[in-house]
Amino acid sequence: MIVRRAFSAIRTRRAAALGARRVAALWIGGLVLTWLSVSWAQVDSRRIEEVIKKSVLTQEDFEIIDAFAADAIGRLVRTVDFTEVAKTRASIVGHQSAQAQYAQRFSEACFREIDKGFDYATNQITDPQRRFKVFANLLILVNELNDPRLVDLGVRMIGHEASAVQYWAIRAATSPTAWEKLSQDQAAAATTSRRIFDACGKVAETSSAEILHLMAQFAGRYDTAPAVDLLIHIADVRIKRYADWAVKYELVDTAILKLLSNKITTGGASNERIAKAFAQLYSYAIQRYIQGTQNNTFKGMSRNYLTSVLIETEEQCLSKLLGGTQTGIRRALEAGDLNALQAEHDRLLGGSSQPGVLPARFNFSYGTGAGRTAPLALPEPQQSKTIAGTQPPAQP
Repeated sequence: MIVRRAFSAIRTRRAAALGARRVAALWIGGLVLTWLSVSWAQVDSRRIEEVIKKSVLTQEDFEIIDAFAADAIGRLVRTVDFTEVAKTRASIVGHQSAQAQYAQRFSEACFREIDKGFDYATNQITDPQRRFKVFANLLILVNELNDPRLVDLGVRMIGHEASAVQYWAIRAATSPTAWEKLSQDQAAAATTSRRIFDACGKVAETSSAEILHLMAQFAGRYDTAPAVDLLIHIADVRIKRYADWAVKYELVDTAILKLLSNKITTGGASNERIAKAFAQLYSYAIQRYIQGTQNNTFKGMSRNYLTSVLIETEEQCLSKLLGGTQTGIRRALEAGDLNALQAEHDRLLGGSSQPGVLPARFNFSYGTGAGRTAPLALPEPQQSKTIAGTQPPAQP
């Protein structure tokens, strides 16, 4: 009955898997935007609204742009009441323009004032909660501006210890809209992407599932060696968390597995490494489902999440990788037959007595030698650990 309910909700969870970033955004946005109830006066934008209408700007117009950015971003940084900060950000974003002179000066002014804001929050704000809120709101502003000239502001903050700040730093640094423009300068884009891959790689071990999802999405856009290395590193982090019985929000593994499978189909020097990471991560998801069902230790949404991971990976990845529709996983789950599920796992990925069709297709083994045919077995959980099935961040 539980599995049947899980099947009926898969479409909804598919949207959730692809929208994990959106869910987390709502959660974090609510976290930093809804504390207090006293209104904050809005930025006076009358003068800049006259400037934005002009086709040619004067020095005085540039000074008005500078003053607007300093006033608006200064209010955001110095406020102690965050209930109106979304309106302040909207006012700033609403005064962008495509006019070349205006756009250049507006970007320069925003970069300068946001950079000052980070410095002010770091050195002048002593309350950790308020400092955290200022950092997060400045990064949300960068993300909303979608300006390639501001991407570096996000890159600098990826290593921040606060999860919400790290989340918005990656959002700001990897905004698809900003990168569409930034990629017009291939040299600059290559340099910036390498910095992002390096920064993400340094914090991946301690990053949340939602943040790893963002990192993986960015890495999935590129076929470079640093991008592939980061994607494999993210898979390895998830694999380790399964092995430690510390994995949270399993639903994101659908997206990670799909990104890995996309890389496998393109081939390349790292193909065996990617295929091995894909197979081990998928194997652990299957093994965890089997053990959780046998021991009746699922909590929260963990069983439903894993059901989605298993079925959607079979449909969206294995059918493409192996050529032809694959339905063995789905049928075993629908029948509630764990023996059939284990048999299909061994057929696809390998078992103690047989190589799997996936390793045979992509020419990899699970060990340093050619003799290992089976993925690593999921360790037994420590007595103090159970299948947590952590929920995604709740909406405010």
